[in-house]
Amino acid sequence: MNSRAPLDAVVVGSGPNGLSAAIALARAGHSVRVYEAQATFGGGARSAELTRPGVVHDTASTVHALALLSPFLRTLPLEQFGLRFAHPEAPFAHPLDDGTAVVVERSIDATADALGGRDGRTYAKLVTPFVHEWERLMDALLAPLGVTHPITMARFGLHAIRSADALARRAFETERARAMFAGVAAHSMIPLEKLATSGYALGLLVAAHVVGWPVSRGGAQQLANALVAYLRSLGGEIVTGHPVETLDALPPSRAVLLDVTPRQLIRIAGDRL
Repeated sequence: MNSRAPLDAVVVGSGPNGLSAAIALARAGHSVRVYEAQATFGGGARSAELTRPGVVHDTASTVHALALLSPFLRTLPLEQFGLRFAHPEAPFAHPLDDGTAVVVERSIDATADALGGRDGRTYAKLVTPFVHEWERLMDALLAPLGVTHPITMARFGLHAIRSADALARRAFETERARAMFAGVAAHSMIPLEKLATSGYALGLLVAAHVVGWPVSRGGAQQLANALVAYLRSLGGEIVTGHPVETLDALPPSRAVLLDVTPRQLIRIAGDRL
C-alpha cells in the first residue's frame, strides 16, 4: 500500500479491539493503517522475555476465554496464522486459607458436587440457563450498544446488576462458595461492593463451562501476532513505535478509530471533542 495514498481509516492502538476493528474494515475492502506507540503490537495481549532468554512472560492478559466466545473473533481464521490454545484440566481453582481449594470444572455438575449441598444446587441453578444460552448471551454482551436478545439479557441482568458481595452473601451459605464467586468477580478490578460486579463473575463462569479458560500457546502475544498476520494478509498496515500525540498528526483518512484510554483520548483529540 502506498503510504501517501488516502486511507479509508486509521486506527490508533493495536490492542485486540483496535486490531479487530482494522480487520473488520479490511475485510470490507477498505484501506486501513494501525498506529502503535510501543515497539511491539498487542496492547494487553503482549508477552516478553522479562527474566531470562527463552522464558516468556505475559505482561498483561493471559487467559483468553473470550477469544473463543466472541461473535467476531470466532469468524477469524486465526489458527491459519499460528494461534493455538492450551486448556488446563480444570478452568481454574480458588485457593483458601485452610490449604484447600474450590475447583471449577468444565462440568457444571462436577463443580456443583464439589461445592456440595445447597450451595452446589444454587450454583447449578444460577449458571445453567446462561451456559445453555451462551451464544445469545455473548452476542448481546459483546455487541454495540442497543437491544439484542432482550429476554436473555433481562434474565442475566437481574443477577448481573447486583454487586458481587451482595449476590455471594445472598446466594451461598458457605465461605468456600462465596470466596470462589468473589475471586472470579475480582477480575473486574472494581470493588466488589459496586453494582454490576456480579456480571463479571457470571460472564467468566459461563465461559469456564462453555470453552474453559484457555491460554495461547507461546504466550498472549501469539493472539496479537495472529491478528496482525491476518490483517496484513487482507492488505492492512501496522506501524509500531509511532506515538500519536494529536489527531492532526495522522494522515488524511475518512475515519479515525481510537483504541485508547479515556485520558489518552482527551489528550489526543483535544479541542475536537
